[in-house]
Amino acid sequence: MIELAGIIILGILAQWFAWRFKIPAILPLILIGLLVGPIASLYTEDGSKLIEPIWNGESGLFPGESLFYFVSLAIGIILFEGGLTLRRGEILNVGPVIVKLITVAVIITFVGAGMAAHWILGLSWQISLLFSGLIIVTGPTVITPILRNIPLKKDVSTILKWEGILIDPIGALVAVLVFEFISAGGGEAFTTTALVEFGKIVLFGFTFGFTFAKALAFSIKSKIIPHYLLNVFTLATVLGVFVLADHFAHESGLLAVVVMGIIMGNTNLPNLKELLYFKESLSILLISILFILLAANINFENLMMVFNWNTLILFAVVVFVVRPLGVFMSSYKSTLQTNEKLFISWVGPRGIVAAGVASLFGLKLVDQEVTNAELITPLVFVIVLGTVLLNATTARPFAKLVGVF
Repeated sequence: MIELAGIIILGILAQWFAWRFKIPAILPLILIGLLVGPIASLYTEDGSKLIEPIWNGESGLFPGESLFYFVSLAIGIILFEGGLTLRRGEILNVGPVIVKLITVAVIITFVGAGMAAHWILGLSWQISLLFSGLIIVTGPTVITPILRNIPLKKDVSTILKWEGILIDPIGALVAVLVFEFISAGGGEAFTTTALVEFGKIVLFGFTFGFTFAKALAFSIKSKIIPHYLLNVFTLATVLGVFVLADHFAHESGLLAVVVMGIIMGNTNLPNLKELLYFKESLSILLISILFILLAANINFENLMMVFNWNTLILFAVVVFVVRPLGVFMSSYKSTLQTNEKLFISWVGPRGIVAAGVASLFGLKLVDQEVTNAELITPLVFVIVLGTVLLNATTARPFAKLVGVF
């Protein structure tokens, strides 16, 4: 009970601290998670963590894989809230750039980061490509606090917001396909599995998202749902859609809730603002809990395994080579100015989807005794923590420097 209450209290205090000093909340949240998790094992008498997210027989909050079930459901709610904020009218000038960022830039990141991980760290191609698939995502959990604290030009803000929300299910899809490749052992078996999985994720994600969005919008307009139940009924529907889609195709729940959010956000609903306020408050609470839990779940020994110069070089390649290359290729011949392209290149923090999916797949591959699988989670966390630290401390002065206020 103390641990659960402590996580919520520390999470909200971190949110206030971030607001007070105008930094993204993810930064203090991750630092708190590390302090009560892996770093705590250095100063406690018995070498245990102050908060142990996964139940290990003696202590912990979530038994077995239930932590990752909670993480998945929470991410679904956060992405639905993000989808509600996307408006068609925002992308009249920058629509082609956004499309290329979630297609061309994704391919560049997947190939570029995978090659870098293979050549710099000497990882197998399978683990390298799983790593690159996981860090494709940016995500609203880290982009939104940055946009909230920095008054950016409209086109720049719109591109970052849309990319962050739309790229999460795409990154999860790529990670699932690579995970299936590793689990199936490659070859013909994988080709069949990958095609089937890809088709199922797209089919069920779009179908469930579209159908339930239309049904819920009709119910709200027809006043079938009483006003006092509107918010919680919508929450229950989002959770139901996520679980149902995920049941038919693993990770299609993310796509379903994003599609559902976008359709409802672009429907003329009488209570949309009220729904947005509720979902925003819920998202803040969930983000606060998730980042502390996932950071606390890392083991100090795993962190030390990637604490070397090669990891720093990999981080530099991902941030200063792969990301700018993807952005400049995606915005070629667009209306964006060079200073705007530079800022979008600079702001590419990885978020909760990368951390959550990496933790889940890392554990599963370790159980399958795949070589170097234990490095996946700490490597992704290095990218998440490093990009959040970099953007949290430099996004505002960099925006002022390149003139995108």
